[in-house]
Amino acid sequence: MRRECAGGDKSTGTGGVKGTTTVGTKATKAVGITVAKAMPRKKPRFAVIGAGMAGILSAIKLKELGCTNYAIYEKAGRLGGTWRENTYPGVACDVPAHLYSYSFAPNPDWSHVFAGGNELQCYFEDIAQRYGVASEVRYGTEIDRLEWAGGKWHLHASNGVAGEADVVIAATGVLHHPAYPDIEGLGTFHGPAFHTARWNHSIPIKGSRIAVIGTGSSAVQVVSELVHQGADTFVFQRTPQWILAFDNTPYTEEERSTYRSQPAVMAAMRDQIRDTFEKNFANAVVDANSPEVKVLEELCRTNLETHVQDPVLREHLRPAYRAACKRLILSPYFYDAIQQDNAHLVTERIACVEPAGIRTADGTLHEVDAIVLATGFRVDQFIRPAEVIGRNGIKLNDLWAKRPAAYMALSVPDMPNLFLLNGPNGPVGNFSLIDVAELQFSYVMQALDPIVNGPYREVSAKREAHDRFEADRVEASKKTIWVTGCKSWYLDDRGIPAVWPWNFDHFRESMAKPLMEDYELVAG
Repeated sequence: MRRECAGGDKSTGTGGVKGTTTVGTKATKAVGITVAKAMPRKKPRFAVIGAGMAGILSAIKLKELGCTNYAIYEKAGRLGGTWRENTYPGVACDVPAHLYSYSFAPNPDWSHVFAGGNELQCYFEDIAQRYGVASEVRYGTEIDRLEWAGGKWHLHASNGVAGEADVVIAATGVLHHPAYPDIEGLGTFHGPAFHTARWNHSIPIKGSRIAVIGTGSSAVQVVSELVHQGADTFVFQRTPQWILAFDNTPYTEEERSTYRSQPAVMAAMRDQIRDTFEKNFANAVVDANSPEVKVLEELCRTNLETHVQDPVLREHLRPAYRAACKRLILSPYFYDAIQQDNAHLVTERIACVEPAGIRTADGTLHEVDAIVLATGFRVDQFIRPAEVIGRNGIKLNDLWAKRPAAYMALSVPDMPNLFLLNGPNGPVGNFSLIDVAELQFSYVMQALDPIVNGPYREVSAKREAHDRFEADRVEASKKTIWVTGCKSWYLDDRGIPAVWPWNFDHFRESMAKPLMEDYELVAG
């Protein structure tokens, strides 16, 4: 089902972003690229893979830098990435909207502190239109093969389209390959069964019996909305989650009017939100013993004990691990929803799915009309399943046979001129990914300066630099809250968090300027 911007988002009462304004400095200055760099000596061909948040960003900034020889490839028929894919009831971002916005294109008309999915989709479509990017996207073109040969990347798409590029920016995102559970009999169910990222909008909600398998962020959002809309909702919980309440206050018309007329006020407010978010959450989780983590734990305990009245239900919802060990869930609605008469928490293990419903290990058959798989994503894919063949025939799948890794979360040895925005071991999950992508893009363009403005043809991370970074990252991960005794999608096959283990100040400093001695440069 295609969502339209004009009608708004029923889950949040939001509308479009027609009032969005661009304030402040140019996008190039916002990410630290000097005006001189906006006049490249050479005109390399860029390929941007993906037209989500990071792909739109890349295209806008390439144009502003004078690098207008580029192509944007998008597998779907519409841009938007995460917010195009996820259309389930209640979908929203768990980063404050004013922080989850491009620094060069703030939106004074966000409806709430935390924006709903449709409002975010409209924002990205509006920005892409205003910056002339939307019409340049090659929609329905999924890149399935990239091969480095003759000093260029040769790209092939599943629809037969082919192309060449000197530089590839993979803006393919992280949360877009649904993870499906291995449950016996799932295919025999007589009703619709679908992943949250593939929501079936044809099913009626009110009066239906709907099973939700999972208790992560998507599950919490969708359960809260299903119960509110009158569905008899069965929540199959394997592991309870800590939930942090927040007040998703609507912005008043007076506030939005002030932000439109006084951009400096909006910028100051965004800075304040960013500083609070970084200090109290983003920087806290990378130190398991930080005072801020202990405050988060107390807030989560208080939320549970204050809002769940039934002592039996309360203990079923109480995790046996520390708050923020898994990705911390923000919701002001879930505890209220799960206590309604039409909500049913099921903690018995699922034995199998039968045509009429879900049978649990205690022998109970839970008859339902639809099954929702809120089971997350395959977060180890990145640019895959595209086949990537680098220098000397080296395959990315072979390099990533054990697990994905990249120097500074951006560059892989023997993969010249290939950069992965929000790539392996980056700051996904504890920072605003827009801030991350803006800093990464600035870094990438500086790393490419010897190609764009110098005598070189290839740049890629040295193997020793890559291995040193990975060793440092693994060591730093031992201090984080993510290794304190839970299973989560953050952890790789070794139990090591596959995310950036340092605070955001360290990330900002690391992205300020590349250490070119860590890169292999090949003259052209």
